[in-house]
Amino acid sequence: MFTGIIESVAEVLDVTEGGTNKIFSISNPFGHDVHVDQSIAHNGVCLTVTEVGQQAYKVTAVLETLQLSNLSGLKVGDHINLERCMTLDNRLDGHIVQGHVDTTAIVDDIETLDGSWYYTFQYDPRFNHHLIPKGSIAVNGVSLTVVDPTKNTFRVAIIPFTFEHTNFQYLKPGDPVNIEFDMLGKYVIRYLENMQKKEL
Repeated sequence: MFTGIIESVAEVLDVTEGGTNKIFSISNPFGHDVHVDQSIAHNGVCLTVTEVGQQAYKVTAVLETLQLSNLSGLKVGDHINLERCMTLDNRLDGHIVQGHVDTTAIVDDIETLDGSWYYTFQYDPRFNHHLIPKGSIAVNGVSLTVVDPTKNTFRVAIIPFTFEHTNFQYLKPGDPVNIEFDMLGKYVIRYLENMQKKEL
């Protein structure tokens, strides 16, 4: 379980294939706090640490994860957002993020304002019932607030701290990002769908 508050941005050092899986070597900003079998969110995707070296660690993404996220396109030199799992004695500063990405969206536009940015994303319209104005969403693992949702786009406002401490600073139009919709909203949608089926 995560909060959507990014701890660090790391560099992809190596990408290898193992069958339908991809194995990523990631620069380690956490030092001795990283250990085998630990869960870390990478661009919002929860992956398990399988190997730890002096300056890097390795994680494996299976086919389903690659199909649902932007990890399939990661290259050596790319920068990814990292967040270690939450602990019970920490404040929940963002919102509840599971690290289970629902889909990807595409950066459509970046509007630079005087001291902040608006990022507009295009997404599959079949997910539009997951978004509400001022609702929570995780974009590349960053807990953000939905602005001006339409049937296939939404915006988020990015403050300087978030821009400087996440990989939002590297995004450009056309780039894919990982999206995890608010878990509470997904439960409500699932409940309503089941109620409709019973009525039929």
